[in-house]
Amino acid sequence: MNIKYILLSLGLLILSSCNHLLDVKPYTFSSGDNYYENEGQVLRAVNGVYGRLQGLYTSDFWAMTEMVADNTNYQYDETDRGAQQREEIDEFLITSSNNYINTVWATLYSVIQESNVILSRIDQVSFADEGLKKRYIGEVKFLQAFTYFHLVRLFGEIPLHTKEVANPTDAFTKGKASVEEVYGVIIQHAKDAVANLPNSYDKNNAGRITKGAALTLLGEVYLTRKQFAEAASTFQEVTQLGYALLPDYANCFNPNNKNNEESVFEVQYDQSVEGENSNFIYMFGPRNGKLKLVGYSGNLGGSNIPTPSIYNLYEAGDLRKDKSIALFDDPSNASYQEAIAFGGKMPFIKKFYHAPYIEDGRSNENWPVYRYGYVLLMLAEAQNESGVGNPYLNLNLVRKRAGLEPLSGLTKEGLRDAIAKEQRVEVAFESHRWYQLLRMGKAEEVLNAHGVEEKKRLSRLSSASYNVQPFKLLFPIPQREVLTNGISQNTGY
Repeated sequence: MNIKYILLSLGLLILSSCNHLLDVKPYTFSSGDNYYENEGQVLRAVNGVYGRLQGLYTSDFWAMTEMVADNTNYQYDETDRGAQQREEIDEFLITSSNNYINTVWATLYSVIQESNVILSRIDQVSFADEGLKKRYIGEVKFLQAFTYFHLVRLFGEIPLHTKEVANPTDAFTKGKASVEEVYGVIIQHAKDAVANLPNSYDKNNAGRITKGAALTLLGEVYLTRKQFAEAASTFQEVTQLGYALLPDYANCFNPNNKNNEESVFEVQYDQSVEGENSNFIYMFGPRNGKLKLVGYSGNLGGSNIPTPSIYNLYEAGDLRKDKSIALFDDPSNASYQEAIAFGGKMPFIKKFYHAPYIEDGRSNENWPVYRYGYVLLMLAEAQNESGVGNPYLNLNLVRKRAGLEPLSGLTKEGLRDAIAKEQRVEVAFESHRWYQLLRMGKAEEVLNAHGVEEKKRLSRLSSASYNVQPFKLLFPIPQREVLTNGISQNTGY
């Protein structure tokens, strides 16, 4: 994005008068030298970076991490073609002028710039407790590492900034950094966060980043880079921090049970506070189901609609299925091809549906970034690949909660497939599927096969849809960045 936009965006930074992440009010300020003078100002700035994650998960980030894969597609409405660019992401017809990709890029780089401002200024601020200063540094380094981890997997080589960019003309003079350089920063920042963050917080600080979240990020980075022994030992550390699987899977997503013992990190929302609400059912729910499902007139988004592929993947008796996916039954479904595979019913993500809603457009669910159930399954993956530890132990803990029989006696390849399947259903619709396919080297194979099945059932799809070539495993650099900042475009676009 244009660095001038990044710098101006600091004027929108969300500030807080206390520690609670959602006790915030909009406030305009300069990033000038005279702002960072006391602990309270640093806290407000740190909370503002958290606020950027709220915007990320209520934007179309899910389209680039879930809908682009085989778990979800979209409900096609020939009377409203306003979301065509979003649909192009699902069908692999993506261009560099795609507005949704540009928004995600802009949001992620806003996190990076704002975190760099804090890291560049915090040392000059006197703290009564130096441990608190280190904690803020740990939180911000996690947020920057987490952001770069998304960027490098989505776009590959990218501009890399670890210091505040004060002069717009200096922003992109170095061009792109290599993938190795980006991962070097991610790993070091994650390690620094682990060293400086506490295991837990009091209730007034619920939702802040913990040592467990930083370890989980670091473990996933190692897993992605096929450093399986390091991933296994890192995830093993998380298992020593007091997390546990909730007895009822549905309670992981219940807004009355936020920041529970299974939650490692979740983005905080509150529908009772203006500007702090989530909106997931309004984006994901069936277009024709708004009045019946949420009680307001108009249409829902009809995006991130579960596919037959994921719906039919659940084993018989899997308790997660009915807690993850609901079927909307209404005569108006006859207008939509997407309902045919479900007996005329329209599937939608039940995880993010908890009526009633106090106001149109506002929901109350947090976004589950990391859950302990996923930690156990990534640990099982790392153990199976490294040959260290007992992957069945962790895999079967998750299966037991789902009401399924334990697995045993599989080959390494068979267990790899079983763990991958378990991961897919355990964290379905939580923005992990695209990354899982990339990590396993399966994206091209799986999504081309998925495209064949989708074109069989959806006559509206063109022959060009789902032509997944290797270069499409990276998204294009937004055209605005290519033209304004001279960033070289990814191959093929």
